Amino acid sequence: MVGKLQTNKVKLAVEIFDFIHSLDNEKLAQKLSVEIKNKNKDLKFFIQVNIGNEEQKSGIKITELNDFYNYCISLDLKIIGLMCIPPLSVSSSDFYKKMFDLNNKLGLAELSMGMSSDYLEALKYSASYIRIGSKIFGNR
Repeated sequence: MVGKLQTNKVKLAVEIFDFIHSLDNEKLAQKLSVEIKNKNKDLKFFIQVNIGNEEQKSGIKITELNDFYNYCISLDLKIIGLMCIPPLSVSSSDFYKKMFDLNNKLGLAELSMGMSSDYLEALKYSASYIRIGSKIFGNR
């Protein structure tokens, strides 16, 4: 699942998804942990980082990332990587470099970043999951 996951949709999300790319707060992490254990499901997660510190976007602030990661690990959530959506108005290269460094610092293997307009740049920084919807389906 890519996109904001509301806590009231956790039960359904755990049933139908294998990966969630938008883990971004403690309340959501707690509910996911409980539901995964109830359903005995092996789900993998990306922590969404608000890499551009934009008020309108979801995601953990960089300064809170280590604490949030440790909190998720304490809940037995399988964190496999980080995810971001950088600001649209500037080059994404610096943001992807920072995500690459943060991911390595945590010892994570996967990175979810890059969209149709900048996925080639994301690949330079080891993105393993990219979102190229408009290149496939066209613009909305």
